[in-house]
Amino acid sequence: MKIWLLRSMTELTSRKWISKLTGAFAESRLSRYLIPMFARTYGINIDEAEKPIDQYRTLNEFFTRRLKNGMRSIDQEQSALISPVDALITSCGPIEKGLLLNVKGQDYSISELLADEKQCKSYEHGYYIVLYLSPTDYHRIHAPAAGSIVSKVHLPGKVYPVNHFGLTHMKAVLSRNERLITYIKTEQCTVAAVKVGAMNVSSIFYIDPHKETVERGEELAYFAFGSTVVLLMETGTFEVDQAIKPNTKVRMGQRLGLLKRADLQ
Repeated sequence: MKIWLLRSMTELTSRKWISKLTGAFAESRLSRYLIPMFARTYGINIDEAEKPIDQYRTLNEFFTRRLKNGMRSIDQEQSALISPVDALITSCGPIEKGLLLNVKGQDYSISELLADEKQCKSYEHGYYIVLYLSPTDYHRIHAPAAGSIVSKVHLPGKVYPVNHFGLTHMKAVLSRNERLITYIKTEQCTVAAVKVGAMNVSSIFYIDPHKETVERGEELAYFAFGSTVVLLMETGTFEVDQAIKPNTKVRMGQRLGLLKRADLQ
């Protein structure tokens, strides 16, 4: 009964206009007075922030803060796929017949996640990693690999929570929420970086929507509040590091595995 009630309440609050109202407050000057409490509540390391905490004009400006130079190191292996974010790996594993299996007890179809039958064929037996950003985390999203941006897709949708409750008790939130997908063609393959919006996220923003190439670790986009990034690697093009497992915390720039050409497997 309790789960049913929470699920029903979440359905009611998943409307985009509610997130827009929340976002409008977070963008207001009044919200700046909540920044110290917000930082304390979520245990945010303010010493890493680019600016002193009292120099942020709004809660959203603080939430989407940059870090001081040198706070994250980028793995230098040429074929490395790095974590694009500070996050918790909620699920990862081989894609089997086009399905992301057992993501918090649910299976996801990549054809629904990408909403593109042609694109999904390349990933039918590939590898996926789901990265959840909590309010504690740094919320800039960086390029997981160097390459050319061959396609960008915006898929409107709901704004269900993508935390443990949302992924466990709401139906297929990763493929029902708003998504911004970036396809990056590397020397080895094409990586799909799926940025999933969430409750209280008014929008997902590109740093430069006209950019055609990216370097590994370069800023790509950011969330206005917490959310999730799903990385999809094509069939036979990824070898995951042994340390990368569900419920593992990773930092932006950390190696997730190595990319390879499908014909070299």
